[in-house]
Amino acid sequence: MIAFIVRRLVTSFFVLLAATMVIFGLTSIAGDPLADLRELPGADGERRMADRIERMHLDDPVWLRYLNWLTGLFRGYLGVNRDGQDVGVMLGDALSATLQLVLAATVLAVVIGVCVGIISALRQYSSFDYGVTLAAFVCFSLPLFWVAVMLKQYIAISFNDWLRDPAIPPTVIVVLALIAGLIWAAIAIGDRKVKLIAFGAGAAITAVILTLLSVTGWFADPGIGLIGLAILAGGTAVGLSMLISGLQYRGPLYAALAAAGLGVLLSEILTPVLADPSWAEIFGLALATVIICIALGYGLGGLLRQQAITGAVLTGLITGGLIFVDRLLQSFASYSDMVRGRPISTIGAGTPNFKGDFWQTNLDSAGHLLLPSMALVLISLATYTRYSRSSMLEVMNLDYVRTARAKGLPERTVITKHAFRNGMIPITTLMAVDFASVIGGAVVTENVFGWQGMGTLFTTGLQQVDPAPVMAFFIVSGTAIVVFNMLADIVYAYLDPRIRLS
Repeated sequence: MIAFIVRRLVTSFFVLLAATMVIFGLTSIAGDPLADLRELPGADGERRMADRIERMHLDDPVWLRYLNWLTGLFRGYLGVNRDGQDVGVMLGDALSATLQLVLAATVLAVVIGVCVGIISALRQYSSFDYGVTLAAFVCFSLPLFWVAVMLKQYIAISFNDWLRDPAIPPTVIVVLALIAGLIWAAIAIGDRKVKLIAFGAGAAITAVILTLLSVTGWFADPGIGLIGLAILAGGTAVGLSMLISGLQYRGPLYAALAAAGLGVLLSEILTPVLADPSWAEIFGLALATVIICIALGYGLGGLLRQQAITGAVLTGLITGGLIFVDRLLQSFASYSDMVRGRPISTIGAGTPNFKGDFWQTNLDSAGHLLLPSMALVLISLATYTRYSRSSMLEVMNLDYVRTARAKGLPERTVITKHAFRNGMIPITTLMAVDFASVIGGAVVTENVFGWQGMGTLFTTGLQQVDPAPVMAFFIVSGTAIVVFNMLADIVYAYLDPRIRLS
C-alpha cells in the first residue's frame, strides 16, 4: 500500500509539473493583458501600463515568467494578480465559497441518487422504476442555467411573495395530493388493488397534512415540535434496525429506540445550551452523542453488539440532525422579519452586514445556499441514479449473489453485504471524479447566483489574461483530481478483496 501511494504521488508530481507548464504558456499567450489600459489617455495610462508590466514581468519571456512562478510556488507563494492582490488570499476566499456551495450539494446528490438507484434496480420494471427512469432522464436533459433561472423565479421570488400570506389554495392541495398518491402507488409492492389503496391513502394523508399546515399558518412560523421529533426519531430507529439487522433481533432495535428516546428527552433538557450555541458546542454534543450511543449499543445489543452500536449511533446522529433542523425552523419567523420577508435569497453567499444569533446566521447561509444547491442536486441526481441502477442490476445477476441466496441468507443480507459493496465500485469512480471536479467550482451556477468561488477565479483570470489566478485554480483542482483518484483506488481494494494494489 505504501509503495503504491508513493509511486502514484511521484508520477502525479511530474504529470502536474508538465501540465502547469502547458497551462501557464497557453494563458500567457491567450490575449493582451494591457488591453484595458491602452484605452486610457495621457501619462496616467502610461504609468499604469508600466506598473502592470513590472508587476507581471511582461518584459521577460514566457518561460522565464513560468520559472519565476514555479520558484515562488515551491516557497509557498502564489504571486499577485495583475492588480497587485495576493493570489493566496483570493484562492482561500474562492475555495471557501466553492466548498460551501458545492460540497453539500454533491453529498446530497450521491446519497439520494445511490439510494434511489438501488431501490429502482431492486424494483426493476415496476411503476416506481419507470417513474424514476423518466424523472432521471428529464433532470439529466435540463440545462443548468435554465434550472437556476427557474428556481430564482419560482422558489425565491414567488415563494417569498407567498410567505406574506402563506395559505395553500385548494387547487394546489388537490394537485399535490394526487402527485403524492401516484408516488406512493409507485412505491407500493403488490397487485392493482394494493396500489389503488396506497394511492388513496397517500393522497388523503397528504391533503389532510397540507390543509392543517395552511390553516395553522405553519409556514409563517414553522417547527417540528416535540411530538414530531418523537415520531421521526422513532421511525428512524425502526427503519435503521430493519435495514441493519432485521426486526426479528430485539437487541439492536432496543438500542436504536433508546438512542432516539434519549435524544428527544435531551433536546428539552438542553434548551438553555441550544438557545444560542457555537459550532464548537454543536460538535461537542455530536461527539457526546456518539459515545453515549456506543454505550447503549454495547449494553443492549446482546449477541449483535456491532449491529446495535451501528444502529444506535446512526439513530442518535440523525435525531441530533432533526433537533438542529427544528431549532432552525423555530428561528425562521424572527429571521424573516430581519430580512424584510425575503428569506430565500437569489444572489451572493450571505446578506451584507447581517448580524444575528447562531440560528439566524445559519438560516441566512441556508437561504443563500438553497437555490444553487437545488440546481446542482437536480442535475447530478440523475447521473448517480442511473449509474447505481445499472451497477446493481449487473451485480444482482452474478454467480456469488445467486450462491448467497441458495445458502438461505436473508434478502437484506444478500443485498447489503454481498451485492451493494461490489455494486459501489463503478460509483466510486464517478464519486472520485465528481468530488475532484467540484473543487474547481461550478462556473455556470456561480455566475447565475453571484458566488465568488473557484469558477469565478478561473474565468476572470482567463478573461484578463492573468496567469497567476489561473495557475492557483489549476494547482488546487489538479491536486484534488490526483488525490481523489488515488483514494478511489484504495477504496476499490476495500470494496472488493479480489482487487490488490500493486
